Amino acid sequence: MPATFSERILFEDNHLLIVNKYAGELVQGDKTGDIPLVDKVKQYLKVRYSKPGNVFAGLVHRIDRPVSGLVVFAKTGKALTRMNAMVQQRDFKKYYYAIVRNKPAQPQGLLEHYLKKNETQNKSYVADQEDKAAKKALLTYSLVASSDSFHLIEIELLTGRHHQIRAQLAALGSPIAGDLKYGDKRSLDYPAIALHAFGLEFIHPVKKIPLQFRQPMPEHKPWIYFDTDK
Repeated sequence: MPATFSERILFEDNHLLIVNKYAGELVQGDKTGDIPLVDKVKQYLKVRYSKPGNVFAGLVHRIDRPVSGLVVFAKTGKALTRMNAMVQQRDFKKYYYAIVRNKPAQPQGLLEHYLKKNETQNKSYVADQEDKAAKKALLTYSLVASSDSFHLIEIELLTGRHHQIRAQLAALGSPIAGDLKYGDKRSLDYPAIALHAFGLEFIHPVKKIPLQFRQPMPEHKPWIYFDTDK
């Protein structure tokens, strides 16, 4: 049975709420009219705490619709302002798992590209550093495991560019499984790509204590070919 919304919450206090987003779920509303995660969070808070009128839920960061994993919301304006500052100062650490079909030539490394977004295509391309519209994109990656057909990569995202992991792994020659937009040849059996935001680390914006969160990989193909809990 599908989990209730409260079962998807990894952490909640008076300042923050952290939710496991499903692959295929919108974070913010778009022209499709599908109910986004931010509205589900607001409805949860409204019912849970019997709040009248509008409910505040500040989105700290985003992950793409076909991606699963952890998303942080601030429950107060003060918490949102402080979390935004952490993101800008790179004190908000984000970790991902990606599954690819093409094994990277090197088992680990730092990827540095300049990415330029094409608004019409909703896609990012590697561009020359001299291009004023291009933004520097940084991530580190390491090969975790391999199966007969797939390879599991762990990523620390150092900057937050549009479709950054998807574009950079494609530039590496290892597009994410199911990501037809960035060069993979076959879709998955469900509307998603094999990219999962599994980890977060940051200092609580009010209590000033270190926080660390991990969300297990989805329990379906191709994720079931790997076990990171060994």
